Amino acid sequence: MEHTSAVLHQDHNVGGGKKEIVRVTVILSVLTIVELILGFIMMGMDEGFLKHFIKGAIVILMLAKAFYIVGYFMHLKHELRNLIMTIVVPLFLFVWFIIAFLSDGNSYKNLRNTYDRFHYDHSQMKMEKKEPESKGKEEKHGEMN
Repeated sequence: MEHTSAVLHQDHNVGGGKKEIVRVTVILSVLTIVELILGFIMMGMDEGFLKHFIKGAIVILMLAKAFYIVGYFMHLKHELRNLIMTIVVPLFLFVWFIIAFLSDGNSYKNLRNTYDRFHYDHSQMKMEKKEPESKGKEEKHGEMN
């Protein structure tokens, strides 16, 4: 009987309260502000290592925010490790599949350009711009009706 009441009491206090809500809000706000500042800094930069580094930092901050949100608002922070793994492992597999498919598509494009000369020549051709019909032709067209 004591064991059951102790477990119920422990589960009841898992939530946190007002302090925890304020802490989560502040952490998510700070991460968002840092992301915005990095985005505004990156806007005026030329392409290069620093710009790609900042993009990577923003992605890492977004993933940290996503895991934090999942942990607190989906209540996975207090769940069993096996339950967390049933969510996290498929997520990583999904990301891995996306990376693998993008890599495979890029490889296919490169091989097709290497072995299929027609495709390579066709992909290098510039398209001719079509000029809009002149107004004179439209007016003549209208008079015939």
